[in-house]
Amino acid sequence: MATAASTALPPERTDAAVTDDPFLWLEEIEGPGALAWARAENEKTLGVLQSDPRYGQFYEQALSILQSKDRIPYVSLGRRGLENFWQDENQVRGVWRRTTLEHYRSQDPKWETILDVDALAVAENRNWIFHGGSYLPPEERLCLISLSDGGKDATSVREFDCDTKTFVADGFYLPEGKQHVSWVDHDTLLVARDWGEGTLTQAGYPFVVKELKRAQPLSEAREIFRGEPTDVKASGFVLRDSEGHIHATCAVRAISSFESEHVVFRPDGPVKLNLPKKAAMIGLVGGRLLVRLDEDWTSSGDISFAAGSLISYDLAEWKQDPLRARASLVFQPGPRQALSELTATKNLLILTILENVQSKAFVYKYDHGAWSATPIALPEHTNVSLIAASDEADQAMFAVSSYLRPTSVWYFDAESESPDGLKKTPSAFDASNHVVEQLEATSRDGTSIPYFLVRPRNARFDGTIPTLLYGYGGFQVSLLPSYLGPVGRLWLEQGNAYVVANLRGGGEFGPQWHQAAKGATKQRTWDDFIAVAEDLIRRKITSPRRLGVIGGSQGGLLVGAAITQRPELYNAAIIQVPLFDMLRYTKLGAGASWIGEYGNPAIAEQRAWVDGYSPYQKLVAGKTYPAPLILTSTKDDRVHPAHGRKAAAKLAALGQPYFYYENIDGGHSAAANLMEYARQLALEYTYASRRLCSE
Repeated sequence: MATAASTALPPERTDAAVTDDPFLWLEEIEGPGALAWARAENEKTLGVLQSDPRYGQFYEQALSILQSKDRIPYVSLGRRGLENFWQDENQVRGVWRRTTLEHYRSQDPKWETILDVDALAVAENRNWIFHGGSYLPPEERLCLISLSDGGKDATSVREFDCDTKTFVADGFYLPEGKQHVSWVDHDTLLVARDWGEGTLTQAGYPFVVKELKRAQPLSEAREIFRGEPTDVKASGFVLRDSEGHIHATCAVRAISSFESEHVVFRPDGPVKLNLPKKAAMIGLVGGRLLVRLDEDWTSSGDISFAAGSLISYDLAEWKQDPLRARASLVFQPGPRQALSELTATKNLLILTILENVQSKAFVYKYDHGAWSATPIALPEHTNVSLIAASDEADQAMFAVSSYLRPTSVWYFDAESESPDGLKKTPSAFDASNHVVEQLEATSRDGTSIPYFLVRPRNARFDGTIPTLLYGYGGFQVSLLPSYLGPVGRLWLEQGNAYVVANLRGGGEFGPQWHQAAKGATKQRTWDDFIAVAEDLIRRKITSPRRLGVIGGSQGGLLVGAAITQRPELYNAAIIQVPLFDMLRYTKLGAGASWIGEYGNPAIAEQRAWVDGYSPYQKLVAGKTYPAPLILTSTKDDRVHPAHGRKAAAKLAALGQPYFYYENIDGGHSAAANLMEYARQLALEYTYASRRLCSE
């Protein structure tokens, strides 16, 4: 825990250099003064929390669960088998491997190694973090592998041969950067990256797409599309069917976080599609082109579609004239529904649909001019999520879970129509003493805000249950029930409660739920979170003495807003990789890409929105804050570590207690491997136990 004496300006800087903000020097990510400050803060925080007798036990318990040999190896359904990326105590950075469906069904599958990332890191003396690969269809022998230095979003891309299991000599290679790469054919890529001065947006993403040929220097790549420097980013892609045939080459401009323009390249030149800005081209299935709509829209045939709908076009008609092709409805959400996930198999479309934050899966088939839906018989009262689909056959895999029920993996083959349970996560904690309830709080403007409460079965409602309230509430992201695993072991088993709030700004009830709390109305997200906290106290489930809040990234901003607006409601706050200084967020990391969510502080009217809640500016003398634990990563190139650094430094200057821990690696996840993640969990729940469970 730190106090005012622990933070001062580094001697090499003067007051004149830092105008209104005395902590601007902490924005220099690798600055010697900033790194020395972070190391000193880490030493103090670890000294306190790791000396707590609970820390060692929590760390071992978390690591045991995270590295469990019998945890589910989640797979993709590729043409060469079922593929998985696995990390454990021996494969710290991880191994990319494959097996067969027959082996996967067994208790101890035999795996074939494709790439050993630990061995590669040793051979090349680099801290490589695997960020996945992109196959060249349909053979799927060649793959573009993305490798990150320490977990950053920026990656280097290298061509890999999955038969020889080696990087292709003189193959495609793209140096480190935030980039988007798509295969066209064996000798051609579409690449959006930093091409030199003036080719990155303010957010640090590319807006120029070029066609790169095999063995061609980057300097000779041919430009095919250019967005605007004010965009978030641009990228190129191809529309390819399940056989690997290309039907169109396209580009997309992300004008903001939620608005895009789509272009298709035709022999007579590029054509901007007449889609609404809040729409996304999804892909092809059954001779139909699929598009998701995030706003109400009337198509060229005067057919109206509601926000949250999925529509489709006849591919042949669309290719002939994309501006006049007629759209038809695939799915339209009901009042408490939302489209959650979708994927295509060889001939079918599979959707998961939320209804009051509970999900179910359906098969959609286009036949005789109409789409028909058939439910997939998976366990009820669970969260169903798509984890894999095959484009060789009509097969898919689902993860089924709830807060207290261990996750299971189910295999679905449309020929048999009956899902088959393949794997189940071992129980990580004793859930017999807890129950789950879905409750509702009333926000400031009268809106009902649902939340899930996981509490002891025999709870006495006298305000004494230590409770952690988790939320996100942004970017149309939905928080859905999933097995609590380490949280159950480290927190619930102690007789505590855990709450997940489904706030406006998220996507639990479709695009409107998100759009109700963004930009000028973002305060509604914070109001919703505060309303849930007040409801927990009103019901005497917990009390301010026993209530803590937790969230990461946008959720870290949420927690920052909660403790600066209503600090008296909480006694603990876990703030992970947060946004915090919202008046400068567009100048830090990838912040400019989120103007669509928050507004632009450079515009006076929008600055007023942000200034109304920016937690960094709202930390003031005369208030008592709940001694937060702030966690971030030096290698986070998405949300700049200065947000967390400056929050801690300002708390110190105010004489307020806090804990701060900055992991060097890990990127925006703040952990590069399972051991680092176990340490993060142990720090968080040691802190929470000290603040909320002690007498």
